[in-house]
Amino acid sequence: MNPVSAVAIYILFWALTLFAVLPFGVRTADEAGEARGPGEADSAPVRPDLWRKCAWTTVIASVLFVLFYANYVQGWVALDDIPGWG
Repeated sequence: MNPVSAVAIYILFWALTLFAVLPFGVRTADEAGEARGPGEADSAPVRPDLWRKCAWTTVIASVLFVLFYANYVQGWVALDDIPGWG
């Protein structure tokens, strides 16, 4: 696999995983019992913890990419094995 392709695929895994991880642990001001600031949306998180979510995203995306790459090298599941593709 071309290294540029590998990096692009990893970035895709990372971005998709980030959108899956973002909602976990989010609490609004109403749920946390705190007052909202002026102009703040009802759904705005009190503490988004983006650094922690980016760390979890990196770990999960790395595991998914390693599995993807292992499947690419070993050929565990090919397109012919998927119904409707072969």
